[in-house]
Amino acid sequence: MTRLSIVLLAALMFSAMYLVKVQYESRQLVTQIERARAEGRTLATQRRQLEVEKRAQATSLRVERLAQDKLAMRPVTPAITEYVTPGAARPAPAGSRP
Repeated sequence: MTRLSIVLLAALMFSAMYLVKVQYESRQLVTQIERARAEGRTLATQRRQLEVEKRAQATSLRVERLAQDKLAMRPVTPAITEYVTPGAARPAPAGSRP
């Protein structure tokens, strides 16, 4: 009877230790899942902020201002329009019409 008791005690101790190990691993996995979810929420927030910044950067007023400042572009007017005729070697002078 004592051998059976010792075997059962050993099995009980083994199962208790295995249960503790499984619970510990389970808690670690839950912690990793929560970290991943938090990181996902952070990345989603950053993505929304970047999309807002992208839309702000692409406004027509900003593009026009950058074209004028950095590229030295100016709005088109009839006074600076050059007309090209087919067969002409050079474009007509500015301000003239064909």
